[in-house]
Amino acid sequence: MSYQCPLCHSALVNHTQYWRCENNHQFDLAKEGYVNLMPVQHKGSKNPGDNQEMMQARRLFLNTNHYHPLREAVIKHLDEQLPENAQQLLDIGCGEGYYTSEFTQLQAKHPELSVHGLDISKVAVRYAAKRYKNCHFCVASSHRLPYSDAYLDGIVRIYAPCKDEELQRAVKKDGILVTVSPAARHLYQLKELIYNGVHLHDMEPEVIEGFDLVTDQQLHYDMTLNGEEATALMQMTPFAWKTSDAVWEQLKTAIDLRCEADFSIRVYRRQ
Repeated sequence: MSYQCPLCHSALVNHTQYWRCENNHQFDLAKEGYVNLMPVQHKGSKNPGDNQEMMQARRLFLNTNHYHPLREAVIKHLDEQLPENAQQLLDIGCGEGYYTSEFTQLQAKHPELSVHGLDISKVAVRYAAKRYKNCHFCVASSHRLPYSDAYLDGIVRIYAPCKDEELQRAVKKDGILVTVSPAARHLYQLKELIYNGVHLHDMEPEVIEGFDLVTDQQLHYDMTLNGEEATALMQMTPFAWKTSDAVWEQLKTAIDLRCEADFSIRVYRRQ
């Protein structure tokens, strides 16, 4: 495999303990097996992405497998839509690797497939690389993908942002992009605890230049959460900072809290 230097865009060469390009930009390989390709000048803060507390909440909730149906649905779309000779698959915003690690199932059908995970959070990537040795992980910006032009056969983007031009640049012709975004009633019951009036998510498909929409699926199901799970799920959401102490206490003591999961899963193919 090969990374692209985030500073000069030359190819990076693996030298066992580090990666280095022809212009002598060097990036050390961490003991856990990942490489940090996030230069200081590209950071918007000292430690961007999920911190330790957020990562632990995410890990706790995902390990309950309440999102298992989503993971299985994404794998099914990949299995059906990846090009026959696919060799490179990237999970953008991979976090601690809950989804990424399971994409290796696809190697039964695509024996040459390498699975990559990318996230801006070093804390999350460190955990993923330590736990899942059959994937390649890096710390990098989703807006500056550290891969050469037309390198990837497929990208998975679960909630993660990425510039259209980067997707166009990095994905091969006839390669695919699988996106997951909140559908209309996603986490409706949690939002009811915070907002007087809950606005339903817009479900209009995203238009991505250079890609054609080929599949548009809605996945909706009910989850039943205990207090620990409900608290962790709220901590994962972008509206956690609006949650009052009273609501946190209510979640903490919850028993069999019903909450809807509602996702839009879409597959796009590179023109």
